[in-house]
Amino acid sequence: MNVLVLGGYGAVGGHVVRLLRTDGLSALAAGRDAGRADVVLDLTDLDGFEAALDNVAAVVNCAGAEDVRLAEACAGRRIPFLDISATSAYVQRLERVDGPVVLGVGLAPGLTTLLAADALDSHRGPIDIMIGLGSGEQHGAAATAWTYSLLGQHFSDPDGTVVRNFSRPKRFEVPSESGYTPAAALRADFADQHRLTREFGVPVRSYLRLDSRAATAGLALLTRAPALRALTPKHMPGSDKWVVLARPAHGPARWAAGRGQSVATAVVTAAAARTAVLRRITSPAWIHEILRIADLRDTLRDNGITLGVDNSPR
Repeated sequence: MNVLVLGGYGAVGGHVVRLLRTDGLSALAAGRDAGRADVVLDLTDLDGFEAALDNVAAVVNCAGAEDVRLAEACAGRRIPFLDISATSAYVQRLERVDGPVVLGVGLAPGLTTLLAADALDSHRGPIDIMIGLGSGEQHGAAATAWTYSLLGQHFSDPDGTVVRNFSRPKRFEVPSESGYTPAAALRADFADQHRLTREFGVPVRSYLRLDSRAATAGLALLTRAPALRALTPKHMPGSDKWVVLARPAHGPARWAAGRGQSVATAVVTAAAARTAVLRRITSPAWIHEILRIADLRDTLRDNGITLGVDNSPR
C-alpha cells in the first residue's frame, strides 16, 4: 500500500517522500508536473483525486490546498488524511470530518503542539508557544503565502478579546544552544493554540518571530498596512535557523531547534504518517493524541534537531 503525498515534490513534500522511502514505505509524489510527479494529479479535479486513492494507505497534504472535500473523499474510504496546515478556520472544518483525519502534523502546529502538551501534562497553567523561524530560508510558495495571509487579520484570544496578527509583542528568552538571540515575538494565529486551550481548559497563546529583528518589525508594520505587502523584498535577511518553545507560567520550558523549517516539518509529518498507517484511526485526531514528544526523540536527533528543557528564570 502507498502513502500519497500531495505536493510531493515541493519544499516540504519532497522531504516527506524521501523520509518515508528511507523507512521502507512506498511513498508517491502527487502533483500537476508530469516531469516530477509519480502520480499526475490536479487537486481541483475531485474525480481524478478519488481515482488516485486506489491502493492508498494514507494521504499527506503538503500542497497548500485547503479543500475539505479532499479529506471527506478519504474519509469515505476510511483512508487517513494528514494535513500540515496551520490555518485555524480550515483546521476547524477538518475537525468536523467524519473519518480518520490527523491534524497538526508539521512544525507549528505539530512539534509545538507536542511540546505544549508535554508541558501541560506536568503544569496545568497558561502556556505561551513561541515559534522562531529563519527569515533567510527559501520557503515554499504556500508557506510564504500563508504568513502574508495573516496580515491585518484578527483572531480570538482565550480571554475573549480580539487580537490582530503580528501585534502584542512579548519578549522570550531562548536557550543559547538554539542559536537564537532573545527578542520579542508577535501574536500569530496558529491553529493548535485554540485546540489546546479548549482541551486543557487553560490559556494557550502562540507568538511568531523571525531570526531577523528587522523582518519581525516589518511584520508588525505590515499588519497595520497590509497594502504595503507588495513592497516586501523577495529575499529576506536572516538564516535558516529555527526554534520553537512552549513556556508554561510555572515550570520549565520545552524547546526544540534546528536548521531548515521545511525539513523539520517533514520529519514530524513523516512520523505521523507512519503512525497513521500502522494504527487504526477512525475520527479526527491531533498529533498529540497519537504521538508523544518522547516517541520522536530519536527521529528528531537523527535529523539534526535538538530537544531541550530550559529551567532558566523568565
